[in-house]
Amino acid sequence: MKNLSKNILVLTLVIAIASACTSTSQTKAGKDATPEQVNLVAYDAFTPTEGIFDDFTATTGATVKILTSGDSGTLVNKAILTTGNPEGDVLWGLDNTMLSAAQDADVLEKYLPVDEGDVCINLDKDWFAKNKVTPPTTLQELSQPEYKNLLVVQDPLASSPGLAFLLATIAAFPNGWQGYWKQLKLNGVHIAADWTTAYTVDFSGSSGKGKYPMVVSYGSSPPAEVLYAATPITEPPTSVMESSCFRQTEYVGVLRGAKNPNLGQKLVDYLLDKKFQESMPLSLFVFPVNESAVLPELFQKFAIKAKNPLTLAPQTIASSRNSWLTAWREIML
Repeated sequence: MKNLSKNILVLTLVIAIASACTSTSQTKAGKDATPEQVNLVAYDAFTPTEGIFDDFTATTGATVKILTSGDSGTLVNKAILTTGNPEGDVLWGLDNTMLSAAQDADVLEKYLPVDEGDVCINLDKDWFAKNKVTPPTTLQELSQPEYKNLLVVQDPLASSPGLAFLLATIAAFPNGWQGYWKQLKLNGVHIAADWTTAYTVDFSGSSGKGKYPMVVSYGSSPPAEVLYAATPITEPPTSVMESSCFRQTEYVGVLRGAKNPNLGQKLVDYLLDKKFQESMPLSLFVFPVNESAVLPELFQKFAIKAKNPLTLAPQTIASSRNSWLTAWREIML
């Protein structure tokens, strides 16, 4: 009876796997489940230009529905948990800091770079001028007494820019990054849950008017401050510490198990085409990967793309990310 039960269990698993494979292949070969709508899963900060998908709808007959899913870290974690049975058809927002985790979980059919940008320390220029404090120019300076209680960063366990900043410190101090974070902790670094809280609530240089004049954000945040200023301005109130910048590449792809894989692939192609790529700098505040895309003047003038960004090889991140996060948690939490 024991062997019989074991054989039945094995047979059941084989049938289940075969059925799943057959279902997936039939979906790919057959028609999309909802040809009138394709679902794009993205992080909360995905705010494309209004009407940018009208041409896609005119060509395919399908509208694009955007399903937001929290910060980038939350987005990817949800995608991993629902791999093979996703909530949408296309994923936008997976970046190189989490790429290996998504690859291990087989989240996407394939991965295509869709944009680039740098995660960097942003500074409130007015605060430093009014308080007669010289702005820091290096990561090491952030642990010095004159910058005590001035920096807010995101939790790398849940936030993509937070993880990118942690990786930046590891790239800068490969043999001493844990000691560096101990210094930051003693110097009053504040940990925010996500980018939205850190930048729009805690940071003094943006809408929240918080108490921290330094924040982990993006090299493209200054042109956003000019574009969205309540009162028109010609210069951003923020600057970027270029030596702190960590290069991020974001990826897009059709989710494995998508109900509309054909429309999903057409949407991926559309997102990589020139029109959408040229819309990104002043809507998503990232650099396009399409080399034929032209950058708008405001973005060219104020966005920072570091000449020598901090980087780590994807395979290095893949092999050590979990242990780094565990060590960071023990130090900070």
